[in-house]
Amino acid sequence: MARSTARKRALNTLYEADEKSQDFLSLLEERKVRPGAQTPLPAYAVTLVEGVAGHRRDIDEALQTHSTRWPLSRMHAIDRNILRIAAWEILYNPDVPDKVAIDEALSLAKTLSDADAPSFIHGLLSALEQEKDEHQARREQADRIAALADAEADADASDDESDKAKAGIAASEPVSSGDGHADSESESAEGTHEDEDADQSAPSLDQLKLTLPKELTPDVDLPSGD
Repeated sequence: MARSTARKRALNTLYEADEKSQDFLSLLEERKVRPGAQTPLPAYAVTLVEGVAGHRRDIDEALQTHSTRWPLSRMHAIDRNILRIAAWEILYNPDVPDKVAIDEALSLAKTLSDADAPSFIHGLLSALEQEKDEHQARREQADRIAALADAEADADASDDESDKAKAGIAASEPVSSGDGHADSESESAEGTHEDEDADQSAPSLDQLKLTLPKELTPDVDLPSGD
């Protein structure tokens, strides 16, 4: 009986959020503070709302797959959220037998919805139960693909960081060949300047002739006698 009450309280929260187009978890936090009833939200009601909110996309896709009358978006908000609660219990809560989840959903529909709702809800949830294993297999495959994608993304990020680190090390290393070439050019230039200075300071042969005594002047420069 306690869980039946919790399901109804969870349905009230989901229905109100759906009607207001408000996020389920946002309204849940409000209802934890202001329950709107004499008693706080039961723990299982909180679990149901959090479960539906956390798996809403997968739950809605599974329900839409088995809906033969109309799209999920066109269902009455009460019916839609009764189905969401039961679908979460069937697909994600192994502690609740599938038959119990369906019976509890039918009980809520008989009390709160119109006369046609129970048969529609029963047919849809029965189809979901029959293909429960298939839904779980698809979900596990999707989880594996997502995990592989995350692993590949992490590996790529690690490779990028490694390449950046290598590039940083290479950039910080001195280029010895370039420095040696520069030193060689510098030494060559210095040598050239020294040679030019030596040439400029060395006296020419004519200058030597003017400064040397006559007797030391080379014979080749003396006038020949007749």
